[in-house]
Amino acid sequence: MEAVVEAIDLERRYGETVALAGASMTVERGEVFGLIGPNGAGKTTLVRALTGTTEPDAGSARVLGTKPNAVDRDRLGVLPQDFSPPDRLTARELIDYYAGLYDDARDPDDVLAAVGLADADDTWYENLSGGQQRRACVGSILVNDPDVLFLDEPTTGIDPAGRRTIWTLVEELAAGGTTVVLTTHDMAEAEHLADRVGLLAEGQIVAHGSPDELVAEHGGSSRLTVETTAGADAFGDLEYPVEQAAPSHRSTRMDTVVVRGVMPAEISTVVDYLEARDLEYTGLTWAEPDLEDVYLELADDAERDRTANTEDRTATTTLNVGETA
Repeated sequence: MEAVVEAIDLERRYGETVALAGASMTVERGEVFGLIGPNGAGKTTLVRALTGTTEPDAGSARVLGTKPNAVDRDRLGVLPQDFSPPDRLTARELIDYYAGLYDDARDPDDVLAAVGLADADDTWYENLSGGQQRRACVGSILVNDPDVLFLDEPTTGIDPAGRRTIWTLVEELAAGGTTVVLTTHDMAEAEHLADRVGLLAEGQIVAHGSPDELVAEHGGSSRLTVETTAGADAFGDLEYPVEQAAPSHRSTRMDTVVVRGVMPAEISTVVDYLEARDLEYTGLTWAEPDLEDVYLELADDAERDRTANTEDRTATTTLNVGETA
């Protein structure tokens, strides 16, 4: 099957800053491809290269069988991260305006209903909530019923109910054959929506695959989080690996440890260990690895490689200077 979206060894520099350093990816028809990665990894630059708004310095890109800047715009929908419509247009006027740009546009009423704004259609954009504004933006790129959608952080600022509305909409579009490329910092969003995920780091896609494949390969073992003032050293003779937990989205507490590789039926072993040693604890939480674990593992690896390469270059420069002197 021919790829609908394809990037081959894309490179892009802005002065001394390397935004893309050989990024490659393919997306098939009806597939949802999620791009994840830290800020500055090159996600937005990659999307711009694929939509024809940025010309790469090297490599090639094709969308719907042609160069991105030659694609029929009626077949493309692009939602930039910083899209901001006029404040004094109502939600309906905004959708009507974009519908008027196409010969065969969707019914604005259908679009408003699809993004959950049917009851706020006469509200000025500036008076919509942040989440409603983002829904209106999503609606504005759906009026032409595009074959390919590029969504850069589509649910930023949207409340949980609104996020679910957008997720359902993306799923329905993909089921109907629309190809979707989305960037996100929300690992739950990537795990829920994406058929495949690509992790972009230092301008390259360092890993890609289905969420399940990535978790199986890079996610590590299950974890039992123990809320306790006892440090990891207090678990020295426990049969499972134990580490001090750092704050994350799951917990902002510093007084927690993580016990690795514990299965649900084995939790009682850890409880018995705590009680036998009078180690006080206030909670236990068991979880399987997920896409956030993959992200943290691979992003950390990329950062370690970047730091090592920087140190190597610094050492080489210092040596050369010394030799010259």
